Amino acid sequence: MTEVSTLPAATISAEELAVWRDLLRAQVTISRRLHQDLLARHDLALGSYDVLQQLAEQPDGRLRMNDLADRVLLSRSGLTRLVDRLQRDGLVRRESCTSDARGLFAVLTMQGRETLATATVTHHRGVREHLLGRLDGQELGQLQAILHKLAEDEQIALSA
Repeated sequence: MTEVSTLPAATISAEELAVWRDLLRAQVTISRRLHQDLLARHDLALGSYDVLQQLAEQPDGRLRMNDLADRVLLSRSGLTRLVDRLQRDGLVRRESCTSDARGLFAVLTMQGRETLATATVTHHRGVREHLLGRLDGQELGQLQAILHKLAEDEQIALSA
C-alpha cells in the first residue's frame, strides 16, 4: 500500500486533505441526523423528503423522472426504486408524458403534500439545530458564498 507521504508532489497537502475530510464529515453527519429525525417522527427517509420537496416546488407538483433524478442527486435506477416506494405509500404517482411516450412524470399527491407539510417542521428544526444555529451571521454568509462558488457548475446544469 502506498503511503500518503510517498505520493507525487501534485497531490494535495495534509491541511487540504483535512479540509476535504471535514467537508465530507460535516455533510454526512448533518444528513444522518436529519435522516434520523425524519424517520423517527414521520417514518420518512431524508431522500424521500427531498423528492417530495422537489416536487412541491414545481407549480404543478410534477417533474420528469430524469429531471427529478438530477435534482435529488440519484441515479435513474435509484430514483425509480425510491419513487416505487413513495407510490406504494400514496405520496406520489406516475403519469405518462403526452408529448413523449417514453417520458414519465413523478407527481406529488395530496397525501404527499400533507406528509411533506408535517415533515417540513421537523426538517427545518433539524437544519437549524444541526447547521444554521451553530453559525453566526458572518459565518453563515461566508459558508453561503463558498458553497455557491463550489456549486456554480451544478447550478448551470440544473437550470439548463
